[in-house]
Amino acid sequence: MDLSFETEEEINRKTDKNNNFSSKISNRYKSYTLSNIDRIKELETLDENTIRDMKIVAHVLPFKTNNYVLQNLINWNDIPNDPIFQLTLPQKDMLLPHHFKRMKEAIVTGDKNIIKKVSQSIRLELNPYPAGQKTCNIPKYNGKKLNGVQHKYQETVLLFPSNGQSCHAYCTFCFRWSQFVTIDANRKFGMKPMDDFVNYIHEHPTITDILITGGDPMIMHASVLEKYLRPIIEANIPHLRTIRIGSKSLSYWPHRFINDKDTSTLLSLFQEIKENGLNVAFMAHFNHFRELQSPYLELAVKNLQEVGVMIRTQSPLLNHINALADVWAEMWRKQVALGMIPYYMFVVRDTGAQYYFSVPLVKAWLIFKKAYSKVSGICRTVRGPSMSCTPGKISVQGIAKINEQKVIVLSFIQGRNPDWVKKPFFAKYNPNATWIDALEPAFSEEFFYEKDLPKYLGPYNEIKHCND
Repeated sequence: MDLSFETEEEINRKTDKNNNFSSKISNRYKSYTLSNIDRIKELETLDENTIRDMKIVAHVLPFKTNNYVLQNLINWNDIPNDPIFQLTLPQKDMLLPHHFKRMKEAIVTGDKNIIKKVSQSIRLELNPYPAGQKTCNIPKYNGKKLNGVQHKYQETVLLFPSNGQSCHAYCTFCFRWSQFVTIDANRKFGMKPMDDFVNYIHEHPTITDILITGGDPMIMHASVLEKYLRPIIEANIPHLRTIRIGSKSLSYWPHRFINDKDTSTLLSLFQEIKENGLNVAFMAHFNHFRELQSPYLELAVKNLQEVGVMIRTQSPLLNHINALADVWAEMWRKQVALGMIPYYMFVVRDTGAQYYFSVPLVKAWLIFKKAYSKVSGICRTVRGPSMSCTPGKISVQGIAKINEQKVIVLSFIQGRNPDWVKKPFFAKYNPNATWIDALEPAFSEEFFYEKDLPKYLGPYNEIKHCND
């Protein structure tokens, strides 16, 4: 492949044709956090109270955005309703009223120790490590924990590079928000030495996929990413089939794949993975079709596809951002038109600002059903709405009436025990439930998996004997 790129002038000429966004954007990345939020010129049109509230929330939940998002994705004539504004800028109601009040009072004192103490206290009340991430999923090799690794399902291992625990911008709903704030440094995910990890993969032949995630691994320079990928490529693991990359960079910084200084090296690395017989699956996060309308995005997608990268897409269903069937249908259509594969609609996890973004499970299914019915079969590769909870990925399959009782039909997409997958089970109809723990079994005292669940609460390699 000829790894040459259009000039900034050529790209900006394309962008001029799109009247919905600012017409020019430099490929020089500039980030904004709580420390320099006052330098965001676009916020100058907002009132002082709104900006003050943003800062209060940002003392608890992580905040980071960048010049591309601010200039290219947000419609500043539609504030605060603009979906990307909601996606990337803190809003007062993202904290519960009593949490907001506590944080505001702490900031008023001006005492850094008090501010830090209150902030930490609130964070610990927001379930920073959901679904057993820190207690159930971390495997061991030679008696030592692999702290940057999770192995929940038999086929897939998650790798958290220690250098990739940041993003080009933070989503306000982020399910891994605790990675970006100081709660307990010893509990952050992060893998550095690769020898033990590669040996672990070698010794577990059920593993076919490695998902490199974060944070966002695309935040790393290509030379740093290569230090994680090179040992995997050269190990020639016979049962390994796919390397997945979980990333929001196509949306938040498409220049990563166009004309960053190391773009050529990065794309060559992906191409080399393909040439060594492994699939490269880019698990792209898009939360609204607006993110897909930029010419920069289109060019970045094209460059990835030309080196053999397959792009799959996923997003949670988010109140205030995308909780409309028409938004999802348009997003799936646009993704397919760009050669991407719709993959997942997730349910908002029980962490962080869940109550602000969550949509009841029944409503989530109705939105999914309506959106699904609006698109052609080629878009219907998507699965959901799915809860990534402690026992596995549980999907809402529909609403039914059995023996005159209205029920919610559920099924595992993935389970800690693979035998649970695709077994339908039923919960009492509850139009207000937003998570599995708010549902009650319809025809028994407990769901079918609950009795055996304790046996499977561990990394897959430690509980596999339960399937023997």
